[in-house]
Amino acid sequence: MRKEECFYLGKIAKKFSFKGEVLIYLDTDEPELYENLESVFVEHNKHLVPFFIETSSLHKNDFLRVRFEDVNNEEEADALVGNAVYLPLSMLPKLSGNKFYFHEVIGFEIEDQRLGIFGKIVAVNDTTAQPLFEVLNGEVEILVPMIDHFLVKIDRENKKVIMNLPEGLVEMYL
Repeated sequence: MRKEECFYLGKIAKKFSFKGEVLIYLDTDEPELYENLESVFVEHNKHLVPFFIETSSLHKNDFLRVRFEDVNNEEEADALVGNAVYLPLSMLPKLSGNKFYFHEVIGFEIEDQRLGIFGKIVAVNDTTAQPLFEVLNGEVEILVPMIDHFLVKIDRENKKVIMNLPEGLVEMYL
């Protein structure tokens, strides 16, 4: 499984018992969705390695207490601490309406209600305080803030993001 085909679920935060159990910090608003997993991918030396789960239970809201198959002692568990945990994209809960996953809108056209279609979303930059759509209009890159107030509709059927942007925002790039 390649990392591009997966989403980040969290990371192995610490050992839990002398029997090799670990606590996985779940980076999600709905940890209960991941309580009964059969397996996860653990990033080890930049590769995703499948680990099968014997038992798991939620622990203090944001943690999943896990016992992996073939991890039977503290030393084996210690080797996993700090590693990122991933799941296949197919396991993401489906979103509807104007809720979307960043990866889902890559390649969508972006349309302003006033200007019409002005480009294609090539990436999402979430390293800034406000996530941005990176939009390509020919050779010109346009950065569009992802603000709920500007978002009119996610049209999955026609692969479009429809927005109502302030006058001048797009024009200053063109």
